[in-house]
Amino acid sequence: MSNQITVSLPDGKTLSMEDGSTVLAVAERIGPGLAKATLAGRVDGKLVDLRTPLRTDCGIEIVTARDPEGGNVIRHSAEHVMADAVKRLFPDAQIDAGRADHSEKFQYDFLVDRPFTPEDLERIEKEMQSIIAEKAPFERRVVDREEARALFRGLDEELKLSRLDDIPDGEEITVFQHGDFVDLCRGPHVQRSDQIGAATLLEVSGTYFRGDERGPKLQRIYGTAFSSKKELKAYLARIEEARKRDHRRVGVALGLFQLDPAISPGSPFYLPKGVALYNGLVEFIRELYPKYGFEEILTPQLFRSELFKRSGHHDKFYDDMYWFAGADEDEELGMKAMNCPGHCHLFEIGKRSYRELPIRWAEFSRLHRNERSGTLTGLTRVRSFAQDDAHIYCEPDQVPGEVDAFFRMVREVYDKLGLEGVEMAVSTRSAEFLGEPEDWDVAEKVLIEAVERAGFVCRIKEGEAAFYAPKVEADFRDVLGRAWTLGTVQIDMAMPGRFGLRYVGRDGELHQPAMLHRAVLGSLERFIAIYIEHTGGDFPFWLAPVQVIVLPISEKQSEYARAVQGRLRDQRLRVGIDERSETLNWKIREAERQKIPLSLVVGEQEASNGTVSPRLRRSKDKIPVMAMDALTAMLVAASTERKMGPLE
Repeated sequence: MSNQITVSLPDGKTLSMEDGSTVLAVAERIGPGLAKATLAGRVDGKLVDLRTPLRTDCGIEIVTARDPEGGNVIRHSAEHVMADAVKRLFPDAQIDAGRADHSEKFQYDFLVDRPFTPEDLERIEKEMQSIIAEKAPFERRVVDREEARALFRGLDEELKLSRLDDIPDGEEITVFQHGDFVDLCRGPHVQRSDQIGAATLLEVSGTYFRGDERGPKLQRIYGTAFSSKKELKAYLARIEEARKRDHRRVGVALGLFQLDPAISPGSPFYLPKGVALYNGLVEFIRELYPKYGFEEILTPQLFRSELFKRSGHHDKFYDDMYWFAGADEDEELGMKAMNCPGHCHLFEIGKRSYRELPIRWAEFSRLHRNERSGTLTGLTRVRSFAQDDAHIYCEPDQVPGEVDAFFRMVREVYDKLGLEGVEMAVSTRSAEFLGEPEDWDVAEKVLIEAVERAGFVCRIKEGEAAFYAPKVEADFRDVLGRAWTLGTVQIDMAMPGRFGLRYVGRDGELHQPAMLHRAVLGSLERFIAIYIEHTGGDFPFWLAPVQVIVLPISEKQSEYARAVQGRLRDQRLRVGIDERSETLNWKIREAERQKIPLSLVVGEQEASNGTVSPRLRRSKDKIPVMAMDALTAMLVAASTERKMGPLE
């Protein structure tokens, strides 16, 4: 008699199944309609392939196209269909790896004789439609290492053989096949190719094998897929909206920054308007520091490598930092990639007492990281950046209060910036971590409770913490629904011990302080990129690079227009003037295009009466002519009180 296992369903019912039954077999027991629609399963909360054998009692949820994770399975399967299409059209192409995250798109890297052209993408997409129409079933096979090696050697897939070596000994090796196409993959995949309702290719770009510029150059094709053409059409509409808001496009159009990968890859050139935006964010955070008890410090850009050896970064992040030989013999210098080692060094200088704690040190200095050129993306992934970075040294029982203060500061900052829908998550320890598991458990519990105390639903990001600290992440979703982490607070489990940090406690004995890493905006470059895409460049009045523009109707009003500009500038408002020989309507449209919150029209009557005619961006409401005294007072208040609009 076969061994039986018990499968628990979401509605509380249970099924008795044979040991080794699959997720699909469970769906078939529930009903033929569900079985036909099954894409994958969640076994005890973990997404698995529908062909996965079940060996123990477990809870099961059947994943269909209605499930958000169903889309991931569809896109992962479309990824294989795309690779199949490429191999059919370009038999000599070698296949590298696909994408780990299929929440939005899929991708594959290929080694080919020449770059793919737009015409190639059209042919590949057409071939994909033919493969989808074949309704070929996906098959899952478990193979041993030698069998897999022989399989891919026979297919002349040298890159795949290299990827095979990445799989640790003892880990299950699986391959998936549909038709004649087979690839190394963990899955999950759909039952049949026709469950991929609609697919399209998005773009192609160059990359390097394993991200190493010294390795072979590959072609990366991106695509996306959904269960229906309707879903695909809606996604493409969101993509088009995202393109309009792409920070690289908007930032250049508004004259904020320039990116020149040929001159300085991963390092933005900020123009005057971009510096105004950048400084506006920095000044905003700085003004809050006295309220929340922070003091600014400034540490060097270069350190001897001994500092990073103490912090653990020399061992963990050596390839991600810039190193060079110093003038002294055997001197190795590292460019600062993070502020925490320098802050810890400052703390250890001199004798510290509990009476000084908490010590809250903040720093805005530039940081540099050796990101691979293939990973650089606008301002979201750069080599040169700054953070609104701070480190808090306190007594252990002060940690909850410091984390609570972090949430209060986050709310205040995000409210003034008009950011809504921020989600909070706690990243827990990964397989590699420094410190004791028991201490991590306590720290993670403290953070989770703080998130909930602040009134947020706390999501858990299992195993995603940095090696030294569990972390709260404030995530914001962009127009495509992608999550970006803005603010963070971390309880450092390693650095105080590595630096031997101590303070004299209330009992007169030496104690190790707790250490928190804190950022509200995070990387200023990444924040600016995300914020541009969130607002489309339509910034709040107090932050807009140009808050007001004066528009004289003709040259006769130029002198008065310059006087208006000067008067407002005297109040530290950012004011432009458009004296070009163009029509008023043209100037108004140009001000709208530059997303300037307020235009002040001045004609003969305004010049005679000492008034202006205000026009709000994107508002058809007629605003009465205003005297300069009243307008100036209103604009100064709107700017200093950080209001969203100029005339609120």
